[in-house]
Parts: sequence; C-alpha cells; structure tokens
Amino acid sequence: MTRRLTAYDLQSAKGNRKWLQLHVDTPAEAAAAVACDIVILSCEPDHNLEAIRQAAPFAFLSVGMPHGAVASPEEAVRLGFAMMKRGADAVYSSHSPRFIEAMAAEGIPVTGHVGLVPNRATWTNFRAIGRTAEEAFKVLRAAKDLENAGAACIEVEVVPVRLAEHITRSTPLITMGMGCGSACDTQYLFSCDVLGTHAGHYPRHAKRYADFLTLEAELQEKRIAAFRAFGRDVAAGAYPDAKHQVDMDDAAYDRFLTLSQSL
Repeated sequence: MTRRLTAYDLQSAKGNRKWLQLHVDTPAEAAAAVACDIVILSCEPDHNLEAIRQAAPFAFLSVGMPHGAVASPEEAVRLGFAMMKRGADAVYSSHSPRFIEAMAAEGIPVTGHVGLVPNRATWTNFRAIGRTAEEAFKVLRAAKDLENAGAACIEVEVVPVRLAEHITRSTPLITMGMGCGSACDTQYLFSCDVLGTHAGHYPRHAKRYADFLTLEAELQEKRIAAFRAFGRDVAAGAYPDAKHQVDMDDAAYDRFLTLSQSL
C-alpha cells in the first residue's frame, strides 16, 4: 500500500478478499505485522497508539473505546473524534447501537461486536454464542442493529461457522472473525495469542506460533543479573569511574570557589 487503507477500500473488496487482522500491543508488533503484509490492525487507545500509527502508517487501525468510557452518545462522538485525531481509522465500541449511530452520523467509522462480547459476558458467560436457533437469531438481530446504526465493521467472535457465514453474506459490514472458522471477511487474532504471551486461559480458537513467555523469562533473568552487577559496581566503587563523569579543571574550580564565597 502507498496510502492508508480506508473503510471504503475494505467494503469495496468484500466478497473478493480475505484479510488477515491482528490486535497489537506495541509499535514493534505493528511493524512486524506490516512486514508480513497484515494491514488490518487493532489496538488499545493507550500511550502506544501514536507510535503504532507511525509504525503502520498505511494500515487500517481500529482503536478500542473502553467500555464505559462514555455515558452518552454525545460523549461517544467527542471521544471518537479524539481517537481519530490520534490516528484511528475506526473506533471499536461495544456500547449500544445508539452510541454507534451517533458516531456514524458524524462520519466516524465504527467497529461493533456480536457473539461473545467480553465486555458483556456477564449475560452470557465466556462460551460459544449462537448454538441454538433462538440464540443464533439474537446474534443476527444484533448484527443487523449495528448495520442499521451505520457501523462500518463488526467483530464476530466465537459463533458457529454457519452463523458467521450467514452474517457475512447478509451484511455489507466488514466481518472480523475470531473463532468463526474462515467464514468472515478477516481472520482475526490477538498478537499475545500468536506470540504465546497470553498469561491467562488460552482461547480455544487461538493458535500459538511462538513462545515469547520463555524468552521473557530469560530476559528477566538477564535483567536481574544486570541490576545486581550494577549494584555490586556501585558498592565497590567501580561505577561511576572517570569515563562516566565530567569535571572542571583546577583553574575553573578555584575560580568557582572564589565566586561561591560571595553567597
């Protein structure tokens, strides 16, 4: 890509292309994704956002609006614009359709969420959603509500493959699939699952491709060893030595002492 990917680009390619998508936590992960031609990314709106944007200047970046961060559609619009100004191409929101409708009306591309929505899991528990006909219909109706509200994209998480296929076929929204087989417009994973840094319960739908926890443990041992060596050097007077400091020549110091007597 020689320009930033847009919602129009994604929707124009719907049905003709399957995209890879990663949720990244650091600029290094964003840069690695871009090096692998993964150009749909998501991230949190934390201190890394601007650096992630810089590391992936042409990627389509969906940035999460923390659930509960806004209490009215007006606040959602205000925060949505602020996130767009910081580098978002879309704002992820698990809030109700009325919040999403308000942002969409102002031209803010919004990513909604159906199926297993972690922020709403108290109503479902963490499980596959939509295995019964009635529950599958609720998921479809939720997707249609988001479509009618004007969303641009929709995360479809841990629903049966046939339900995900039906949603993808029946909506112009870009469906971002996680735990839905290969039914959706994007194949979406979190970098922590791919890299093996996920410390909690490992999601059934995820696949580990590396074991960065082992590498991190080795790095932690090296950190500890380095900090201990630093402490030993200070205690022994080996640090700092002359090369680590600056000094005044004797004439300057004598002049300083003379001047200091005027205080």
